[in-house]
Amino acid sequence: MTTATALKNKPVTHPLAKDGGTPAFPRMTGSVHPKVGVEEFLAIAARFGFNPAAMTRLAAAVTDQDLPVGGPHLGRYYGSPQPIQGEQFEALARELFGVRYALGVSCGTAALHCAMVAAGAGPGKEVICPAIGFLATSMAAAMVGATPVFCDVDESLQMDPAKLAALITPKTVAVVPTHFMGSVCDLDPILAIARQHGIKVIEDCAQSPGATYKGRPVGTLGDIGCFSISCYKIIGGGEGGMVVMNDELAFNKARQVAEAGGLWRPERCAKERYPGELFVGANYRLSELEAAINVVQLRKLAGVVGRYRTVWKSIWEKLQPVQEITWQKRNDAAGNIGYQLRFFPRTFELGKKIQTALSAEGISTAYRGAGASYDNHLYTGMLPLFRDYADQCRPELCPVACDLFDRCLIINLNQWLSPADCAAIAEGINKVLAAYCTPVDRQP
Repeated sequence: MTTATALKNKPVTHPLAKDGGTPAFPRMTGSVHPKVGVEEFLAIAARFGFNPAAMTRLAAAVTDQDLPVGGPHLGRYYGSPQPIQGEQFEALARELFGVRYALGVSCGTAALHCAMVAAGAGPGKEVICPAIGFLATSMAAAMVGATPVFCDVDESLQMDPAKLAALITPKTVAVVPTHFMGSVCDLDPILAIARQHGIKVIEDCAQSPGATYKGRPVGTLGDIGCFSISCYKIIGGGEGGMVVMNDELAFNKARQVAEAGGLWRPERCAKERYPGELFVGANYRLSELEAAINVVQLRKLAGVVGRYRTVWKSIWEKLQPVQEITWQKRNDAAGNIGYQLRFFPRTFELGKKIQTALSAEGISTAYRGAGASYDNHLYTGMLPLFRDYADQCRPELCPVACDLFDRCLIINLNQWLSPADCAAIAEGINKVLAAYCTPVDRQP
């Protein structure tokens, strides 16, 4: 090949852009379509339950062109628009509960799992749980390898402080008083016993957010408080949870469980800043959509609790005493939320008669009675525990819980009951109790 031919076939070169040449790809010419857009927004609106006419109006009101370029970023990190809803949710919780640290998580069970690790529960350890309460409490202990040990209850349906000390062993690391169904535990003696033995107190407040004990919010008297903020509880729209505490190292353990990928750390992939900071965890991050709803819901908490308390008091003050039933003990009457009235008929037969009659009056009730099936709110019915912890679930261990749980008659209340509604419900309860029970003579 001649020199002339070689020069002719040599590729034409252009100056690099960094040396002043023309960039090869100065800008994108393709049209950007949002990954998430109006179609997804309308799917959420439909899940809210808007009627077809409203959905038509919504569809006509917005288009993808109304969104930011590329569409919305619905994650908490890496580009989430300000203010970040998860951070708002946690800041509001810190303010409402008066704590240093709050962590939003995906559900109440996730909150309990985080709390167990933060409290030091693990293999070879024991965690004392109430015999009545949702199985998530004891299951969270089992998830970290600890053995759940059940404590019997008293007529408040809460953990009986008189039964607690006898259950504590050298293996015990925590006790978890559960504020069951809108009521509160008798925390002072529980806290005193725990402090005496050097064990942590995890308050399970899933069923009683907004309740108080001697003027302080439940979840803030022990070492760690756990909440469920969900559609199944008095506040929450979907699924969500919260962990609150005041100890920084324990809080960092909870965050590592909830976000093991390290996004919570100042430098995500850096080595440990102190021994024990990093360990295998999970991802319990609360989504931004749930957080946005729960910010609104948490702001409504005081109003919800106030309405329930007004309804409960209005009905309670009109009830006439009778001999054959025992009303649920109240550890803090002013602190309970009061979304249910509960009492224990002397016999199962009497309980069934009362329930049938109350239902006929139009009053919402629930009653298990004799021979009821398994229920995972009673330790003997927590079937997921049976494979490894069946010995802890024997009926003879907590006889009071087994008796009261089946005999308890529940009257469900609604926060939106009017004064007239409350008077009618009280009249119905009095009418039924008078038909089947003996009045208590009032002293002049």
